[in-house]
Amino acid sequence: MSLPAPALSPAASAREQVAELQSRISSMEATKLSSKTLPTLPALADILPGGGLKQGAAYSVAGSTTLAMALLAGPSQSGAWCGVVGLPDFGAEAATRFGIDLARLVLVPTPGDQWLTVTAALVDVLTVVVTRAPLRTSEADVARLGARLRQRGCTLVVMGAWPQSETQLSITTSRWTGLGQGHGYLSGREVTVTSTGRGGLGRSRSARLWLPDQAQGFRTVETLRRVGSSLPAAAAG
Repeated sequence: MSLPAPALSPAASAREQVAELQSRISSMEATKLSSKTLPTLPALADILPGGGLKQGAAYSVAGSTTLAMALLAGPSQSGAWCGVVGLPDFGAEAATRFGIDLARLVLVPTPGDQWLTVTAALVDVLTVVVTRAPLRTSEADVARLGARLRQRGCTLVVMGAWPQSETQLSITTSRWTGLGQGHGYLSGREVTVTSTGRGGLGRSRSARLWLPDQAQGFRTVETLRRVGSSLPAAAAG
């Protein structure tokens, strides 16, 4: 059984809508996780410590909504409930193309001054929450939310810097393909994604990825080339 994902309106009471969401999810069979690491896409496994997203931890993503969608895609495809708070430009159509299950996605585009309340409430009931925090977030609020994550086992992905992030991810190079001599269509984006450990002091890892490739998927550049090289010449061209 699946339920359509509710789009929470800023005009309505955030507390009431979150309570309704909690009730709806509780009435369904919860996703069972066999480990403390959430499954992720193979393209991202090499740059994430442990090969996946750690439950109860926070991650920060510099600038790229597409990279945040890539982090959501793995848990979503495994059946996890996910949420997105404070990202009005998060496109549902793009999320669907990237394999994110909209039936298990909760969108709160503009939480306003209820950001902390809404985010904390979703952390209580969802597996992964992506958010953009207000510019002024106190150390006390960061600490309280971090304690909530550890208690509930939720994974938080923050757009921008976050003091308690387990790993910081950023796109360090980017190149689009598909355009010819002033014409054509953008068909793929080749990027270098770099992850750095807590506080920028841990080990750095980098990988060249298609984000996305021509089929709107996420792959390592080497994997895509190996697949292409195995095709007949006519098909590969």
